[in-house]
Amino acid sequence: MSSLAFMRATLGPVLRLMFRPQVEGAENIPGTGPVILAGNHLTFIDSLILPVCCERPVYFIGKDEYVTGKGIKGRAMAWFFRGAGMIPVDRDGGRGGVAALMTGRRVLEEGKVFSIYPEGTRSPDGRLYRGRTGIARLTLMTGAPVVPFAVIGTDKIQPGGKGMPRPGKVTIRFGEPMEFSRYDGMDRDRYVLRAVTDSVMTEVMRLSGQEYVDMYATKAKAA
Repeated sequence: MSSLAFMRATLGPVLRLMFRPQVEGAENIPGTGPVILAGNHLTFIDSLILPVCCERPVYFIGKDEYVTGKGIKGRAMAWFFRGAGMIPVDRDGGRGGVAALMTGRRVLEEGKVFSIYPEGTRSPDGRLYRGRTGIARLTLMTGAPVVPFAVIGTDKIQPGGKGMPRPGKVTIRFGEPMEFSRYDGMDRDRYVLRAVTDSVMTEVMRLSGQEYVDMYATKAKAA
């Protein structure tokens, strides 16, 4: 049994007991082939709850610092995050965005499910912020369909995205697959990239019911 399968088997029941996730639209995730899951990001535990709510293994990127710690604690964290489906990437360097994009492309070309938060970071106030165009590049480069999703309630059980989460109820809502084959060969057109990204974020907003803010979350945090 792989570490990912082991984590799903052991951690899954605990998360289901703590957060009683209600899943809507799971049938919208194709059973085979590459799939991009794109959704909102409210708190740290989003990436732990989402894989529990999917039949297929879900992969996502995370900071490499989560798996580079020393000692027993560092090894335990590395085992945990890798087992949860995280692929470590140095996102702080000048080429962090490119590395993340290429990692996602590799996962999709292997026919797997790759999860991404187009906002690029957690929402600072529970609202939905402008999406970055990496999501558009991924779908246009690979031809993988995008399944939009919304996580609802995690900000209530882990306010501020920090500290130990408390028991509560979470909803994961998946929308219908979106495909953008009409834009084949246009993955370098910035207007197309923005249009594709905005259409995905519109679906995420519809699914989540969040207020939309037309600015990047990182800029909002800096302000």
